[in-house]
Amino acid sequence: MSEATDPWLILGLGNPGPEYAANRHNVGFMVADLLAERIGGKFKRAQKAQAQVVEGRIGPPGPANRRVILAKPMSYMNLSGGPVTALRDFYKVPTDHILAIHDELDIDYGMLRLKLGGGDNGHNGLKSMTKSIGSDYHRIRFGIGRPPGRMQVADFVLKDFSSTERKELGYLVDRAADSVECLLAEGLERAQSAYNS
Repeated sequence: MSEATDPWLILGLGNPGPEYAANRHNVGFMVADLLAERIGGKFKRAQKAQAQVVEGRIGPPGPANRRVILAKPMSYMNLSGGPVTALRDFYKVPTDHILAIHDELDIDYGMLRLKLGGGDNGHNGLKSMTKSIGSDYHRIRFGIGRPPGRMQVADFVLKDFSSTERKELGYLVDRAADSVECLLAEGLERAQSAYNS
């Protein structure tokens, strides 16, 4: 069992490289970037893992203040498990203190779902993580909706958000970052009732 003093490993899932930066598949990176900004940190290369990391604290002063390692695996989405395992082992993070933030096709655009454990729902980043560390980690699923018409899923997730979606994206990423802070400070049930839409 994890202790309240154990650190949290918060993973934004995505693909490295400027050509992917604004893709739907990279919304996890966007949330991680905002959280890093909020704690006043800059991502740097991890020593022991193929990832970029920022260490800091999230939450109000006192017992709800949590030590966090924000990370963006730099291995491409479908190989996320390797860097996640290396980070978990290096920072000695219990699996239930690992949180993956990722895009989710089966939820309407901008909706959030927070959960602990479960399947990967065809998401290659989660599939790789679960294969490496088991499924008992937290997830924040950021809805991107389904592709229009006959567009292939792989093409849809690797496209940038549409101009209509981009109008709301800043607000929605901000809300997802708020949900991370709530989860860490107040627990999963409270965060679910506040943010699951």
